[in-house]
Amino acid sequence: MGGPSEAVGAATSGQPRARVLIIDDSRTIRLSAASILRPLGVEVILAEDGFAALSHLVRSPPDLVFVDILMPRLDGYQTCALIRRHPPLAKVPVVMLSSKDGLFDRARARVVGCDDYLVKPFTRDGLLAAVRRYIPALSEEVPAIGQ
Repeated sequence: MGGPSEAVGAATSGQPRARVLIIDDSRTIRLSAASILRPLGVEVILAEDGFAALSHLVRSPPDLVFVDILMPRLDGYQTCALIRRHPPLAKVPVVMLSSKDGLFDRARARVVGCDDYLVKPFTRDGLLAAVRRYIPALSEEVPAIGQ
């Protein structure tokens, strides 16, 4: 896998149970999130920055977006603001990913319209908690924290 964006299919056959877009310039973060979500039957779309994500967002809106704040070309704040300004995407939940955990960073993320904030490096439990919160169809299938 490589390039500006990558598609990682669901581990199960048939239709995916949900679509999640992971936008992060770290290949390790993208693949780590995908390895947690694929076994749940989630179709995972990967993009290395906001520009790479735009075509995926418009072509087939996901059920949930995880977006890194600090990225080249189009950062997470700008990406979230664009998502909120595009009516077909305005209701898609956006969770910011960041190694910064300051009050200013969280406040700025809220101002541009993010729904939640996950500090990197995130844990499996933290990622799954966000999935349970924002994709109701998966809430019963996602293992509880610690399982």
